[in-house]
Amino acid sequence: MKRRAPMCGWDPATTAPWNASDYLALSIATFGVGYLPLIPGTFGSLVSVGIFLLFTQILTGTALFAVVLLFTLTVTFSGIWAASRTEELAGRKDPGKVVVDEVAGQMIALLPLTLFNVQPLTRWVIVSFILFRLFDIFKPYPAGRFERLKGGYGIMCDDLVAGGYAAVITSTSILVFGKSILGG
Repeated sequence: MKRRAPMCGWDPATTAPWNASDYLALSIATFGVGYLPLIPGTFGSLVSVGIFLLFTQILTGTALFAVVLLFTLTVTFSGIWAASRTEELAGRKDPGKVVVDEVAGQMIALLPLTLFNVQPLTRWVIVSFILFRLFDIFKPYPAGRFERLKGGYGIMCDDLVAGGYAAVITSTSILVFGKSILGG
């Protein structure tokens, strides 16, 4: 029997050879930054911030909202599959190299910024980033309970809830403290 290719420090649970979908799952799950040595989740969130800022340079208004929402849904659903498969390949629950959950959760946290014309945008991106990271780390109820779900659902859902919490607090903060208007 052939041994599986090593996953940069992971001890594969099975001995079957890898196929293209295994490499695709790993690419999606690590989002290019999961192998960085420290704080891979924070790097995953930063990737999401970078993609969001790129979208804001290209799009405005309803188009920006639609593209961010579509991107978030695509990352979420592909992330559930990729995180499940990566968990199987790693042979352990919720491997630290998986950061697609942070990418999706952070994008949810940033979604309200597409609905408000806030200036300077950078301030609110930073607020959204910090709130998401705090909710992701501390996992207030019921976010922590979602980690108990099996496979990619457990990996993804707690971050989706954390992103939702951050989105609500960011929106409320904009309405209370920001000189913003709805629309874009």
